[in-house]
Amino acid sequence: MRSTQEAQFWRRPDSESEDVNCSLCHQSCHIRPGKRGICAVRENQNGKLMTLVYGNLIAANEDPIEKKPFFHFLPGSLAYSIATVGCNFRCLHCQNADISQLPHETGKLPGNYVPPEDVVAGAVSRGCQSVAYTYTEPTIFFEYAYDVARLARASKLRNVFVSNGYIGQDAADKIIPFLDGINIDLKGDDEFYRKVCKAKLDPVKSNIEKFWQAGVWVEVTTLIIPGYNDSVEVLTDMAGFLAGISRDMPWHVSAFYPTYKLLDAPPTGVESIKRALNIGREAGLKYVYAGNIIGESESTICPDCGFVLIERRGYRVMKNSVTEGRCPNCKAAVAGVWS
Repeated sequence: MRSTQEAQFWRRPDSESEDVNCSLCHQSCHIRPGKRGICAVRENQNGKLMTLVYGNLIAANEDPIEKKPFFHFLPGSLAYSIATVGCNFRCLHCQNADISQLPHETGKLPGNYVPPEDVVAGAVSRGCQSVAYTYTEPTIFFEYAYDVARLARASKLRNVFVSNGYIGQDAADKIIPFLDGINIDLKGDDEFYRKVCKAKLDPVKSNIEKFWQAGVWVEVTTLIIPGYNDSVEVLTDMAGFLAGISRDMPWHVSAFYPTYKLLDAPPTGVESIKRALNIGREAGLKYVYAGNIIGESESTICPDCGFVLIERRGYRVMKNSVTEGRCPNCKAAVAGVWS
């Protein structure tokens, strides 16, 4: 089966064991023969770790780059967006649970095999400027993403991940030379990660800093969930952490709607989003956006003179006045990837 190939980033704990230790992500799964890791798409087959979803695409669409969301990365361009099934998190509020949690819940691995070169050809033919590895967690289809990314770079396409930020250090080091941008979810405090996502906070924070320091363009998204991660203390800690890395890092704060297994929390009100926006700005972040509330803090404003640089409505760019990475009014530099 073409989608089943030997995985990367694993080893046997000793020469006599057929168990394997996977280091692709920070879940660090110990997998016995015939079993799968937490992602449910990497399987120990007779002492060898195999990926079961190489090229097995469940989704392939051209999207506005703003939908990822990226607001400071080639505004107004299209991203060819691909995904396989599977995820290394178990988020109770997953908005794409129908594909991310399907292997975990049913064992099934639906999709259609698409060779890496066909992804690149599809992106080029549709006029996309980038390939986005998105919808589910791109780390879990790393081998395929890496092969596509190398071909995309050779074809002068950009590569962007939309990620939970749990990628292992070796895998991160391998993809960084071919990655132009990454949007990482910063979901809450450590209690939130443990209870809601079955993960930990520290690896995510470390990766946000790692990618930024490596020169990959980083934007961060936080879904504000009433009663879970919307306290002033939690939001202040997140905003302060991001500002401590760089005040230029965009922060998208988005409204939650009850979904999947988190149906007891109410939808996020506009006032909660406005509070998060204010907390981000008070922390010193220059670019804070309301991710999915049309008409509320969507546009990019020059932090030096207040000029409207990029006017947005929903996922549409109505006007982009950034000129060679600078404000046309006061000539201040505007952080991002503009060409």
